[in-house]
Amino acid sequence: MKAARFHQHGAPEVLQIDDVETPAPGAGEVRIRVAASAFNPADNGIRAGYLPIPVELPHTPGYDVSGTVDALGEGVSGLAVGDAVIGFLPMTAPGAAAEFVVAPASALVAAPTSIALEVAAAIPSVSLTAWQALFDEAGLATGQRILITGAGGTVGGFAVQFAKRAGAHVIATASPRSAASVRAAGADEVVDHTASSVLSALSAPVDVLLNLAPLDADEFTALVARVRDGGVVVSTTAWMPTPDDESRSVRSVVVYVRSDADELAQIASLVDSGAVRVEVARRVTLSGLADVHAEATAGTLRGKVIVLPTVN
Repeated sequence: MKAARFHQHGAPEVLQIDDVETPAPGAGEVRIRVAASAFNPADNGIRAGYLPIPVELPHTPGYDVSGTVDALGEGVSGLAVGDAVIGFLPMTAPGAAAEFVVAPASALVAAPTSIALEVAAAIPSVSLTAWQALFDEAGLATGQRILITGAGGTVGGFAVQFAKRAGAHVIATASPRSAASVRAAGADEVVDHTASSVLSALSAPVDVLLNLAPLDADEFTALVARVRDGGVVVSTTAWMPTPDDESRSVRSVVVYVRSDADELAQIASLVDSGAVRVEVARRVTLSGLADVHAEATAGTLRGKVIVLPTVN
């Protein structure tokens, strides 16, 4: 089969297309015929070698997958050959930027049927990040006010939709480029952080601050001051400190997304019900994956990119 792999850590150019043996599923695993994988910023960090996630070289990136079950390993139940599935794969294992991938059966759920199977690859890890940040960590509830910084990104799109559906009042920061998308996702207020101070735009304290973007440390601390007593600050930016305020019982937590089939199944159901939209900015083939990594390295990548398992 064809697979995108890197044999050493380094610049995007280390990615190449290899002919490799089609993997066989072990006990508790299934083999998936890949419809698409999805690019995530962590893929860039793993390839470059600065994200401390141990992978065996050569490594195939792509820990989000959609596809159909192609073969079952020993002891697998609840899945059958031909089932359409999505999943968030172990980040240390060979990924889905390939024609086939082996995955733990426990990580897979039925793919939504209301969207193309390839598009569903854009769901798993980013939607789970938003879900776990809002509900597992922040305990977001109906009637609360939430500020989402960096809402124009891929996690932010899901976070705004989930928070609005939960009955929260959503204040979101976005650049002019992504403002319309953030409004369409359901934000009650959109703050153009390139033109005005987010702090001055807050008319009242918030219950939850969800940070999805790199912030200046002083700005982050100032925003925490606008979280009500007893509120929570949740951040996905693990490389920078997340401030709290113990004097007012404002706690902080950094989200490290985990695979959760029950939560992912709930999200897939919301997609099928029409309550949640899935946006894909671009499709590339395996041959174009190195260019996507290069754009991510340069900071010019925009929107969600899915990777089709073909070569051109």
